[in-house]
Amino acid sequence: MANTNTDQMTKQFESMFFGPMRSYAALTVEYAERVLNTQYEFAKAYSNASFGQARSMLNVKNSDDLRTFVESQQKVAQEMGERLKDDTQKVVSMNQEFAEKSQKLVEENVKSASQTAQQTAQKATK
Repeated sequence: MANTNTDQMTKQFESMFFGPMRSYAALTVEYAERVLNTQYEFAKAYSNASFGQARSMLNVKNSDDLRTFVESQQKVAQEMGERLKDDTQKVVSMNQEFAEKSQKLVEENVKSASQTAQQTAQKATK
């Protein structure tokens, strides 16, 4: 009898606390990984562009080279601005997806906890 109560209590804790915590933790880890990868890729692209521009600057020897360098700098700045805009939209989309999934997870867990509580109450009345 005591073993049955312990098993039932363990199942309740699993369905009401530990399962939802694991689900939310997995969702959070996935979200954080995706956001950090996006930020990492942008930082990598930005540093590559910066070093590329620095190397190009070292090749400036006359006014034509300077004009070419300035034009390439403007092009790189425009490309990085577009990249930042795209990455920002990607992160906003990830935030919305995370919020939606979190809300769905909470709703499912509330429903599950409610069902578990009802089942426990029914068993207790028998």
